[in-house]
Amino acid sequence: MIEKKWLEQGFIDEPIPEGTDVKAEIRRMCKEKNALIMSHYYTEGVIQELADFVGDSLALAQKAATTDADIIVMCGVHFMGETNKILCPEKTILVPDLNASCSLAESCPADEFEKFVQAHPNHTVVSYVNTTAATKAVTDVVVTSSNAKQIVESLPKDTPIIFGPDRNLGHYISEQTGREMLLWDGACEVHDRFSVEKIQQLKREHLAAKVLAHPECPPTVLCLADKVGSTSALLKYSVENDAQEFIVVTESGILVEMQRLAPQKTFIPAPPNDSDSPCNECEYMKYITLRKLYNCLKYEWPAIEVEPEMAKKAVKSIHRMLDISNRLGL
Repeated sequence: MIEKKWLEQGFIDEPIPEGTDVKAEIRRMCKEKNALIMSHYYTEGVIQELADFVGDSLALAQKAATTDADIIVMCGVHFMGETNKILCPEKTILVPDLNASCSLAESCPADEFEKFVQAHPNHTVVSYVNTTAATKAVTDVVVTSSNAKQIVESLPKDTPIIFGPDRNLGHYISEQTGREMLLWDGACEVHDRFSVEKIQQLKREHLAAKVLAHPECPPTVLCLADKVGSTSALLKYSVENDAQEFIVVTESGILVEMQRLAPQKTFIPAPPNDSDSPCNECEYMKYITLRKLYNCLKYEWPAIEVEPEMAKKAVKSIHRMLDISNRLGL
């Protein structure tokens, strides 16, 4: 039975019995319930270590579309759980904390975005996956940072395009493809607040370091980078490149996987503006804790629901992304 206080707070914080081997118990429950734990690279290290699958937004969507698990526990932010539910309506989709939102998704209210779309008829609407189900429902094709360039390039050259909600990613894709697009004025607060001055200082202190940057960063940051790419692309580059030091300009959770795959290398998180913090974190991703994950599996709540009619509209844009990605071998 779901308690009133859980509903009010959006997560379960029941105490874990003393002496419990939490990690072992989570794995036991997964086996018993045929549950799959999926985690984004930006979650805490302990969550990534426990997950059955860790990936970026594209990989998580592709995995959700093909898994035979009865329960998917999405250790990430709310829109990721929605995407899973849209793709797998018959499955139980759990997110350990419903408060784990996304500043980028919030920067694009669906009602306002729909008005923007209606004001520009005959445009193909391309939306970043970091959006709510309601925004996806007024979208023609969803993209991730892994496939945005290729999907935009796959559209006929005379197709007018609306790109939302990330203005930084949209600007970068426009430059890379030579396609003019109408950009929605949204941004990820984490990637938008990196400090150019502090990155330049790190470059002076680490002359041999390569700078890795996510395309959600502003153009002034991207021009400092040796490699611009999606989370998975930056991870691959950090492992395969001969450099021994890397300044990482994206959410610092990715350093867990970078360090695991290349333990002999040094990874330096880039700091944000107006802060003494040495790294830049998404507070929402850090809402996902070991205790919340344990309780989420135990009580099978919080569960994500998407209104069927909205899901029916939104799934078309996600399937189009997956179909194009599969065709292009992404």
